[in-house]
Formats: sequence, structure tokens, C-alpha cells
Amino acid sequence: MNTKKHNFDECVCEIVQSIVDAQDSVVNQCCTSSCEQSIQQLLSPRVTPAANTTIPFILYCKDCEPFIGSGVFQDELGSSGNTFFGCVETPIFRAKKFLNNSDCCVQLELLLPVTQGGSTPEPTNRDVCSYFPGNNIRNFQATGICLTVDLNCFCGITCLDPITPLPAS
Repeated sequence: MNTKKHNFDECVCEIVQSIVDAQDSVVNQCCTSSCEQSIQQLLSPRVTPAANTTIPFILYCKDCEPFIGSGVFQDELGSSGNTFFGCVETPIFRAKKFLNNSDCCVQLELLLPVTQGGSTPEPTNRDVCSYFPGNNIRNFQATGICLTVDLNCFCGITCLDPITPLPAS
């Protein structure tokens, strides 16, 4: 009988670090909604397209519930020039980068499930499956909305097949 205890706090950190390393070897894209990126865009904007650039994933909190990330965006109402704020929620993330030479402090981008027609389903409750109604989801859309998390707060991760998300709109 093996009595050696595995440190599961590092398990999720190691997997996400491997995801970031693999994605960076394909293409290194920055978030469009972070202070660092805003400064970079002001000084020298750039776009780097590539195929299969992302391993989307779902994180699970220590109470075994999926983590549903949320963020706020600002947009314009047609050609009127009037702006509004909207909110998005999703359990799907793209790891962007680890911060301050940390092993577990990571910047995640919210990815929205989208149908073939380009619409985003409205979940009926806060579980992962309600974001994937029927057989309608065909891709994910980048949002440009990022949040910073401490991966030590999570105990599980589910990785999805590699994709190239649709660009943020």
C-alpha cells in the first residue's frame, strides 16, 4: 500500500504551466483587457494569427463546483457613439501567462462557447453543461476579458481539445 501523499495543490499549477508553455511555443498572444496590454497597445499594437493556439479548460474549486468566471466589457450602441457596459460569464478559460515569476498566479482569458451561427447560448443555471446546450457549440470566442487567479484555490482542471478561438469582437 502506497502511503505517500501527493500534493494536489501543485497538480493544477503544473498542468496549467504546461498548457501555457505549449501555447507559447505555438504563438504568444496578449489579452486585450489588462493594464499591461493597454500600455503595449498604446505603444506598439500587434496581431499574430496562428492555427490551434489555445487549450481551453475548466477549473474546479475545492468544493468540487466548477469556477464560473465573469467580466465586464464596454461597447458602443451602433453608430450613435453611445456606450454601454455588459457582463459575460463562462466556465471556459485560456491561460495567458503567469505573473511576477509565480508558479500559481496566472492571468486567464474568458472564452465564450459559440454556435455555428455565431450566437452565445444563455445558460439556464451555473453548471458547465448549461453552457453547451444540445449539439450546438462549434467553437469558442475570445473575449479579451482577463482575470488573475491564484491556482492554489482550485483542486481540479478539465482540458478541452486544442482550438483557435474566434477573435474578440
